Amino acid sequence: MDTFKYAKSHEWFDPQTGRVGISRFAVDHLGEVVEVELPEVGAVVEKGEEIGTVESTKTASPLYSPISGTIVEVNEELEDSPEVVNDAPFGDGWIFVIEPSDTDELATLLDGEAYADLCAEEEE
Repeated sequence: MDTFKYAKSHEWFDPQTGRVGISRFAVDHLGEVVEVELPEVGAVVEKGEEIGTVESTKTASPLYSPISGTIVEVNEELEDSPEVVNDAPFGDGWIFVIEPSDTDELATLLDGEAYADLCAEEEE
């Protein structure tokens, strides 16, 4: 997770695998995840574009793409077992894999320390 990058909207991106998910902070604030609307494989998306929804017992929250690119895989396990996001948001609870179209966008994402600071500010 040291290499993960984070969007201010609480999605994480692993540059090594291309996987994207939502952070523990997001999971804790959403409550128990009960459904994940996955993006379409093959979709070309822009950074910040709404591409799905994460629904919990409390609310429905938009899922945004942290970077621009093409969706190359989705975690189909979440269709039948969305609760995996609650248990392992940085592991088996990943949501999709994206092939970045502009690696320069990585510089616009937060590193772990900056993301922790953002979360601390939002808790105040």
